[in-house]
Amino acid sequence: MSLQICEAEKATTDEDTVKPEEQHGDETKEKSDSGETEKRDAQPETGAEGAGDDIDALLETIEQSNGLTLQSEGCGASDNRPVLYVEHRNLNPETELKRYFGARAVLGDQRPRQRQRQFHRSTWMTIPKNTWPRFSRPGISMTLLESRDGLQYFTFEHSRDYQQIQFKFLDSVESMDPNNIVALLQMNPYHIDSLLQLSDVCRIQEDHEMARDLIERALYSFECAFHPVCSLTSGTSRLDYLRPENRAFYLAGYKHMMFLERRGCPRTALEYCRLILSLDPDSDPLCMLLLIDFLSLRSREYNFLLRLYQDWEVHRNLSQLPNFAFSVALSHFHLSQEDQTESEERERLKHKADLLLQDALIMFPGVLMPLLDLCTVQPDAAVSSHDFFGPRSQLGQTPALAELVSLYVGRTHTLWREGGVLLWLEECVREVLRRVDSKDPLVEDCQNKRKQRYQSAPLNIHRHVILSEIKEATSTLPLEVTTQSVMGFDPLPPLDSVVSYTRPERQSVGASNESTLSLFFRSLLPNFNLQDDLEVAQAGRELNQEVNRLMVAMRDMLANIQFQEPPREDNPDRDEGEWD
Repeated sequence: MSLQICEAEKATTDEDTVKPEEQHGDETKEKSDSGETEKRDAQPETGAEGAGDDIDALLETIEQSNGLTLQSEGCGASDNRPVLYVEHRNLNPETELKRYFGARAVLGDQRPRQRQRQFHRSTWMTIPKNTWPRFSRPGISMTLLESRDGLQYFTFEHSRDYQQIQFKFLDSVESMDPNNIVALLQMNPYHIDSLLQLSDVCRIQEDHEMARDLIERALYSFECAFHPVCSLTSGTSRLDYLRPENRAFYLAGYKHMMFLERRGCPRTALEYCRLILSLDPDSDPLCMLLLIDFLSLRSREYNFLLRLYQDWEVHRNLSQLPNFAFSVALSHFHLSQEDQTESEERERLKHKADLLLQDALIMFPGVLMPLLDLCTVQPDAAVSSHDFFGPRSQLGQTPALAELVSLYVGRTHTLWREGGVLLWLEECVREVLRRVDSKDPLVEDCQNKRKQRYQSAPLNIHRHVILSEIKEATSTLPLEVTTQSVMGFDPLPPLDSVVSYTRPERQSVGASNESTLSLFFRSLLPNFNLQDDLEVAQAGRELNQEVNRLMVAMRDMLANIQFQEPPREDNPDRDEGEWD
């Protein structure tokens, strides 16, 4: 069934560079929908002092508002906008940080400096930094393929020069030497796949600041290439993941979202999750439905999660995913505990939460024991010794179901550590055991469903598990996934990819025609070949020189690092309080 998510909002389609009159219209809409008093930020591209006055007024308004309020009514069921509607201001992490700490604590003295900064194109997803290399179009453009049923289908395209850079990048990846990618970025500082790959290298080396900066640079390059009618907010823009040129945008958005979540901005991360899901809600190539519930709970957007569940349950069977089965119950429980909820509504929500959690435990009994283990909770003997929640509940799971369960438990166990939540979980577990012992027909029905379903996980779930890097889940991946090489810039590409250009085959030269020295150079530079023409050989030598200069700089840095030796225990009888 085709998801016509955004047809109801055709009239509110925004462009990636919103005009001032469109902003005023959005202000009126936000005031009427959510009741918030915040005004939209002035366009960064206007360098007049009037823009600075608008920002000053905005800061005063934010400081006077309740900065700790996380639950926005705009995501509730009363909102008439599409469920995947994205707000521009929520793509900026500063918006969320201001709610926590206040505007002045977040911005500090940034405003005077921003008035003198160099001109940059106005973008929503990232703010360009003065430390970045000067931006010049890297050769990426966006084309509108067709408009159908109120949706616009776009695709990114690579110019011929960019294709040549892409071929060099693939050669650098095959060399297994990140220095080759660094050298490529020195000459092409906004090459997308190089930025993604090097970001993974920096993150592995725990240089998270540089890793995040590289991802932001990739998103900025993408957004500067947007088509004029491509809208980030309306949910009517589509990008086909089958096209390799589009995948990097998905991955850059996903990695940026995870950096935001780890940075403590779950509300902003949720907005990016909705954006990625809206690009292809039918196929969901990165399986954002396995993550959106966690971000909704982390940002306390309970009404949004319940609305998504209500709207999509009929045609997507969200209740058959362990994460939605438990998270929807947890959302009802948190809503029942809010102070502003009336007593009758609180009882209704609590009763609904009890039934939903019991049904989730009956459908997915293998969740309980791993969840308690990660929460460092010792289960009661009556629970651990019962066959329903015992080892048989986990051993009897199909590999696909075990993958989903491990992913959910590994990601969301921190949400269940709260004292009130654990007491509620204990109550529901005891009620489930009573229903199991009394031969509740639902128990046998769920057992049959588990046997018939979850026979094999689709490729997008495996791709999501790889990107999540949750060790509890990655250990459950099947052999056909773990035995193949997975590239960070394109993990598990679709088998039916739509390829617009192909990489030319590299000439293979027999070993008898190559000397030992030639083989050595080929080990350093995979595209080096002594039989190439002089121009190609010169380019290879220049690239090799760049790598060598980088290696010399790294050796100098390491040579200048001095480690302080610990004090020797020459006198073991010396008083511990005595210092040299």
